[in-house]
Amino acid sequence: MADLDVGQHCQVEHCRQRVLDFLPFVCDGCSGIFCLEHRSRESHSCPEVTVVKERLKSDTHASYPCAFKGCAEKELVPVTCPHCEKNFCLRHRHQSDHECEKLELPKPRMAATQKLVRDIIDSKTGETANKRRKGAKNSATAAKVALMKLKMHADGDKSLPQTERVYLQVFLPQGSKEKSKPMFFCQRWSVGKVIDFAASLASLRNDNNKSTAKKLRLCHMTSGEALPLDHTLEAWMAREDCPLYNGGNVVLEYLSEEEQFVKNVDSYLE
Repeated sequence: MADLDVGQHCQVEHCRQRVLDFLPFVCDGCSGIFCLEHRSRESHSCPEVTVVKERLKSDTHASYPCAFKGCAEKELVPVTCPHCEKNFCLRHRHQSDHECEKLELPKPRMAATQKLVRDIIDSKTGETANKRRKGAKNSATAAKVALMKLKMHADGDKSLPQTERVYLQVFLPQGSKEKSKPMFFCQRWSVGKVIDFAASLASLRNDNNKSTAKKLRLCHMTSGEALPLDHTLEAWMAREDCPLYNGGNVVLEYLSEEEQFVKNVDSYLE
């Protein structure tokens, strides 16, 4: 009777099977010899399987989901709100865009400061109430005329419905290659989002999310006032006192934290 205890042992620990010399199962991953039951890489815990799994795991990029309710966007890098410390997508990174729980409403003191600035400007220019009304009327008329030209040349998000677009002639920071650029934005956007979008269209340096000496601010062409980042264009267009006009002009300039308005706004029109 032939001896059945011939050949090599299967290299799986505690396996009593022997591999016949004329029918070996050699793993092409680890080059080990195994019985029929343990010939697959998974069944004998082949080291090559572990290496492949680790490589696949390391190749998977981390993603950061947006915390805004109903948003499924993800970013490859974290975009954290410095106020509520939650992560958001680029679309919802500003406080007003993600309805930040730490968003502070304009304080009366700030409103009083803004009124004081406007009063100082009015006193310097010697405007009377009648002249302001006349100037506002002239500005509105000029904006309507300019709007027709802006619609033909302005850059913006083409997916925005016409009913939501606000066309503005954006005067760029002093020293820029271009003096101004026609653009259009969504009327519901916050001023902060408008600045980011305009900076991208004009290829301007934008360090508004960093601690820098000066940051980009959007300023009213008439008063020179830097518009609050969390206000919307729609709110400023609805103002009775010194509103923004669809087809009007605005100034994009680098200002320090202490500066509340642009000086000598007429220089941008020269």
